[in-house]
Amino acid sequence: MKQFSNQSYNTAGLFTLAIRLVVGWTYFSAFWRRVALANKLNPDEAGYIGEKFNHFLPNALGIKPIIEYLVLNPDALWWAMVIFTIIEGIVGLLIILGLFTRLMSIGVFFLAMGILLGSGWIGTTCLDEWQIGVLGIATGFTLFLSGSGHYSLDKLLMDKNYVFTRTKWFGFLGSGILPIKNLKPIVLFGALAIFSLTLFTNQYFHGGVFGTLHNKSIKPKLELSQATISNNTLEFQVYRVEGVDVYGSFLIGMELMDSNGKTIMSLNGTDLSRFPTDQISNHYVAKIKPGVHSLIIPLGAKADISISLNDTDYNPNSSHILKLTDISGLTWEINVN
Repeated sequence: MKQFSNQSYNTAGLFTLAIRLVVGWTYFSAFWRRVALANKLNPDEAGYIGEKFNHFLPNALGIKPIIEYLVLNPDALWWAMVIFTIIEGIVGLLIILGLFTRLMSIGVFFLAMGILLGSGWIGTTCLDEWQIGVLGIATGFTLFLSGSGHYSLDKLLMDKNYVFTRTKWFGFLGSGILPIKNLKPIVLFGALAIFSLTLFTNQYFHGGVFGTLHNKSIKPKLELSQATISNNTLEFQVYRVEGVDVYGSFLIGMELMDSNGKTIMSLNGTDLSRFPTDQISNHYVAKIKPGVHSLIIPLGAKADISISLNDTDYNPNSSHILKLTDISGLTWEINVN
């Protein structure tokens, strides 16, 4: 005997109609924005979705190697962004229409999981991406359980009594009775697992459960490494790992000082706005480049930078410190080998 009747599932599907429409538009609108409203799939235009994907890299959870591989390989990244956008469009549209609802709910679940793991740490005000991710996962799980009821194409197909709607596979992929004998432990386990993931990621990304709250989207942070001087040329690597994702760190100062505090080299904002691009070797699609008044370092950008010291008082027998200054007043230093 079935635990729940077909009418019970129709009612449950009806009650989740608002969720279905809203989450469906959330994903379909991503496709619509990138294809119809603006061309965000063109690597040569501002707003390319691949650069946004690059912003996820510094603090992604578990999927960082995948993201890094893609941003290191622009062709593969473009294909991934196109496929991802098409999947979002299909999943979103079919969820709205209520066609193969349970299959599409699995898509919602994994799309939301990707958002959570990749960008759950990003959000300047309300932990934006983390909230989108965890709510999407919970929504996908709920829609899988309920399926679609009235006002759905699944229900229309079932009302027409097509043979395939009476099969077990349609129950798993479409709507109607979910062919699982005992749902209660599955619902409890799934809900607790999603709640545990919510608490874990809230703590991991933001310290939101205990301890000190933190938000890596507020202030820019640069990591400096591999600073050396060879053949009168200063070389170092800079990687921006924190800060607002929608605009860069604006570097307005770069100084090289010796062990006595004497300034060997100093570049101000005007100098950095004219910094030669051939002395910047970018690793990823998010690129460090000269701006109007500074050197712009987008979130997730990493580059090797070289500067000639031929016209300075550089003393190879002294130790040196490199100091970078952001327009906000933040500074970062590294000892130069």
